Amino acid sequence: MGETAATGGGPPLNMRLARAPSLRGARLWLGRQADLQAGRFGLWTPVALGCGAALYFALPGEPVLGVAILSLLAAVVLALTAMRAPLGPAASGALVLLACLAAGLGLARLRTEQVQAPIIPPGGDVRRIEAWVVDVASPGQGGSRVLLAPVTVAGLSPDETPIRIRLTLRGPEAPPAPGTRITTRALLNPPPPPSSPGAYDFARDSFFDGVGGVGLALGGVEAATGPPGALPWGLRLQMQVNAFRWDLTRRLVDRMGVERGGLAAAMTTGHEAFVPPAQVEALRAAGLAHIISISGLHMAIVGGFVYGLARLAVAVSPWLALRLPGRKVAAASGMIAILAYLVLSGGPDPAVRAGVTACAAFCAILWDRRAISLRTLALAATVVLLMRPEAVTQPGFQMSFAATAALVALAEAWPAPVREISTPLPVRILQGAGAAALAGVLISLAAGLATGPFALQHFNRIAVYGLPANLLSEPVSTLLLMPALALGVLLTPLGLGDVPLWFAGQGIEALNAIARIFAGLPGAERVIASAPPWALPVTFLGLLFICLWKGPLRWIGLPLALAVYLAPRTPAPDLWVAHDGASAAVRAGDSAVALRPDVRRFGAEVWSRRRGLALRAPTDGPVPGLACRTYACTPVPGGPPVAVIWTRRPGVLQREYRLACSSADLIVLRGRRPAGPCGARFILDETDFRSGGSVELWRLPDGRWRALWAQPMRGARPWAAPGYQ
Repeated sequence: MGETAATGGGPPLNMRLARAPSLRGARLWLGRQADLQAGRFGLWTPVALGCGAALYFALPGEPVLGVAILSLLAAVVLALTAMRAPLGPAASGALVLLACLAAGLGLARLRTEQVQAPIIPPGGDVRRIEAWVVDVASPGQGGSRVLLAPVTVAGLSPDETPIRIRLTLRGPEAPPAPGTRITTRALLNPPPPPSSPGAYDFARDSFFDGVGGVGLALGGVEAATGPPGALPWGLRLQMQVNAFRWDLTRRLVDRMGVERGGLAAAMTTGHEAFVPPAQVEALRAAGLAHIISISGLHMAIVGGFVYGLARLAVAVSPWLALRLPGRKVAAASGMIAILAYLVLSGGPDPAVRAGVTACAAFCAILWDRRAISLRTLALAATVVLLMRPEAVTQPGFQMSFAATAALVALAEAWPAPVREISTPLPVRILQGAGAAALAGVLISLAAGLATGPFALQHFNRIAVYGLPANLLSEPVSTLLLMPALALGVLLTPLGLGDVPLWFAGQGIEALNAIARIFAGLPGAERVIASAPPWALPVTFLGLLFICLWKGPLRWIGLPLALAVYLAPRTPAPDLWVAHDGASAAVRAGDSAVALRPDVRRFGAEVWSRRRGLALRAPTDGPVPGLACRTYACTPVPGGPPVAVIWTRRPGVLQREYRLACSSADLIVLRGRRPAGPCGARFILDETDFRSGGSVELWRLPDGRWRALWAQPMRGARPWAAPGYQ
């Protein structure tokens, strides 16, 4: 009683005294953690800038241009307030982040306005094209492809003609070289919408690349006759550079053979036209597909190789070493090499991002700053987002900067090596080899963990043996392949490139052998369904928090970083139909069966992977529960009550439609619904697909169907052609 009265009815005095130091200690500890973030606030500005751009692309409709102007004005006001108002560091920082968020939204809207150009109307019309071949694009499933700058397109006025068209060619002949003026008849369409609801929107990438149409050449490609007419100087220069790149590609393939020269050309000029599909699949299954695309690895090797040579050249000459700053000369040389490689590669988006990051590192050396740091990475990310805000939606940007942030954070946390005195040389060699091996394992592990969620969400493929495959391949590509390839390309005009190219070929053979070994192991590649759309942004923010926050509190971001892995998956649909009704696939257990395997094959593959299903063709076995003929699939007794009809021939359509009406509950039509009564409860025809795009359907226990359409998730945006909105 006395103790209770003395404490005013609260807990005993000794308990309060024991608790007080712990609370005070927690506050002090949190204060120390906050102090660790001093000077790191700027690392979050590109994150806020990217979030603003992502917010724009997530909108269901296109905002008016005034929204962009108001956003930029708000960004300026918020930034000035943060700099001039007497606010604390936390409040000022919050205002700056809000300013970057508003700026990202406004810049993304202005970028859309800047690149907006005509798009081919839908309908699949056959038109005659006269155009200049700007470049040879990466081949598709239908064959080789070229990028065209149209001069005329039949039936379209100059104001309706797209700036660029990507055309697939028929036949085994090599595509025409850049700078060639051609004419051909082609089946033209706008860039295709998402292949399934929530899938990646390649039409958006085409929009920002200036590609307003895709097509299939229906005959041979002929040289255009008549006067060529005046061309803009920028287009002439672009075609001249691309013609040089294509000529170098052909020479590498002719000299090294298709198996070696195709990959060598892809790594040098960016042209993947000669890389055999089997080689691509083996590299992808082994987790080495990043070698094909020119990206950070290639830029780092080229820039680092030239940087090392330049620094060595200055160091071996006492006269130069006393008069020139070796590191700065080497940094300038590395930057020139990066820019030259960027031009030689054709400037694809991954190469541009990697080039900006490498140039930022070299600029840091020129300004006597630390080259490899999170500040340098933040600067590079800011530059990329200011140039191309749409990069925030691209898997390459997400993966490259997540991996680089993880590697730089690992470098910051790596303990400084202890330099021992009078250590015997053999011991030093063993210690160095052990440290290098450990560093290689941790680097590959960190990069793989950082990029894994994005690879899973976007590509639905997990290379089980990617870590050991990369550990074995990186020394080959870093120490042998890329340096030898660079020397071979430089010395070939002098007639001295055979020896370096031979060594480069041996490096490619080693890479192919590594890929074949790991791709051939049991379970080398797994297909995993995509997580819900919200999971990837949460994962990205969690990874960034782990990398950018300093101290043990960074691990608060770990549960967020695992969102893609932990988020529950939606049960796979029973039926998928392409955006034009021309192709469909049905689920059969843990696999999917494409009803028309030769039509929209890519779309069916994307859909099946996103839902974690293995795709197979009807030729691999009968379609469960369906009887498939040339123009339609209809249900058999006991099968799913679904009929898919893809013909538009009136007589055949009427016959198949009558048969489907008597046996199916759901009918999918590529064309318009025929007149007359029908016993089916649900009928989808071209009107539905024109407004809704591709669709996924689930059969509910009560016999009804639930549909998820792609177009409502996509929204009415400028990159959606009229009729696809």
